[in-house]
Amino acid sequence: MRADEDGHDAEFHAFMVGRWPSLVRFAYGLTGDHGHAEDLAQAALAKALVSWSRVRRADDPDAYVRRILINLNRRRFRRRRVEEHVGGEAPEPAAPDSTDQLDQRATLIPALMELPPGQRAVVILRYWDGLTETQTAAILGCSVGNVRSQASRALARLRTNPRLHDGSAS
Repeated sequence: MRADEDGHDAEFHAFMVGRWPSLVRFAYGLTGDHGHAEDLAQAALAKALVSWSRVRRADDPDAYVRRILINLNRRRFRRRRVEEHVGGEAPEPAAPDSTDQLDQRATLIPALMELPPGQRAVVILRYWDGLTETQTAAILGCSVGNVRSQASRALARLRTNPRLHDGSAS
């Protein structure tokens, strides 16, 4: 990084270090691949650095960077169709998960990969990252009603997914 007389480099560095784990987890939910997730998170942060003065003035810099990440993921598919193969392990969360949570995540990721990208993004933002419908709509650039309908369709599809039903789930 080049030196910035206003101290923006230190501010961006703190932002990047603090958000890296959650951005990689979010990207992993979108891609299902740890390598792609890290690449997307890194590319999103690189774009954020280039326009950091605009990003830091945004109402919610996290949402701004997540939107960059979503757009980068979409462009990846526009350039060339990539066949996704779920592999590897989920990125390490900030706090260690229990074995049961890791087992659930290992089952959930392949089921999420079967959802259309828009539904997958809504599910990850709403239920994985715990954002509100309004925050999710702002990040995705759509209406709250669209978030609700996408979430409803996605959850209905997940409820009928045989991967998620081992006899103990309903």
